[in-house]
Amino acid sequence: MRNFVLRSSSYEKPEAFRLAQNKGRKGVAMRKTVLHLFVLLMLTGPAMFAIDNLKLNSKLDYTSDSLDGRLITGDDAESGFVPGKPNYVIIYGEGCFNSKQQARRTVELYNKYRSQVHFVVVDLDIQRSPEQQKLVKQYYKGYIPHVLVLDAHGEPLYNQSGEVESRVVEEIFQRSLVQ
Repeated sequence: MRNFVLRSSSYEKPEAFRLAQNKGRKGVAMRKTVLHLFVLLMLTGPAMFAIDNLKLNSKLDYTSDSLDGRLITGDDAESGFVPGKPNYVIIYGEGCFNSKQQARRTVELYNKYRSQVHFVVVDLDIQRSPEQQKLVKQYYKGYIPHVLVLDAHGEPLYNQSGEVESRVVEEIFQRSLVQ
């Protein structure tokens, strides 16, 4: 005859049920992670896709209106206005003596303010992105170089054709960054 011993034990769920339950938890965690990444991308996306690594064309001839190619190059050169920080916009033509001078100042300003100011480079001699075309249509008056500084909300702080000294732009940056 067998002796039966009563033991108190907790009910163990079948293995298949536990696996399904864990898979469900992992699915919820995965969806939350994807949602968090999406929100992060939406908040930082414009900054991530801004023009970066601005470089002056080393073959520019500053003594003439010669066509030397793009004055300024960089990564994602098709960017437009980015809200949340001041924006410096230069609109230029490749064969313009004054545009070459302003391009040099632009790259110097970029090297000093790249973490605080978004830079937009619009070359009128190549196809523009829709974002750049919007800026050209709204602000460009037909003369180059054209320099535009927008505040973090897109309001113009400076909007003039012709060369502008770096000192003037830096003063505008300083006032804008304090706000």
